[in-house]
Amino acid sequence: MDQDAAERDTPERPHQGFHARLTPHRSLGPRGFLLLMSVICAVSFIAGIIFFLAGAWPVVGFFGLDVLLVYVAFKLNYASARAYETVKISGDELIVRRVLPGRPPKQWKFHPYWVRVEMDSDGELHGPLYLTSHGARLQIGAFLSGDERRDFADALKDALSHPA
Repeated sequence: MDQDAAERDTPERPHQGFHARLTPHRSLGPRGFLLLMSVICAVSFIAGIIFFLAGAWPVVGFFGLDVLLVYVAFKLNYASARAYETVKISGDELIVRRVLPGRPPKQWKFHPYWVRVEMDSDGELHGPLYLTSHGARLQIGAFLSGDERRDFADALKDALSHPA
């Protein structure tokens, strides 16, 4: 073992700065949502008029209900997209902060020297990502895709293995 590695591998040695914010991906932006809802409203309105003119006027209410349910489903989806996690390494602390809509934020602190990054994998599939330290195990990035979790795990491992 060379002298640099011996100096690097001590719990007293502070780590370089690392900061990441993990957020869920949503493929439909606000403009796309407006366009989609406009199309749904137009189709429901036209179909409602056709049923109304055919004498089946009670069906019109169900078209309105469908539009309302699609709108509520998208709004709930966008609310869950406001969730995020931050992972920060500074000095001798690794801090994970999880923010979920409608809940108080949670925070975990670890000493970077003792943290191990673990990721379960089955061949091509990348499973959950965990931080482990002294018997504690914390899952992070659950809303990320498998490839995103793998890339983040690699970046975090690199940051943990290269103290300042």
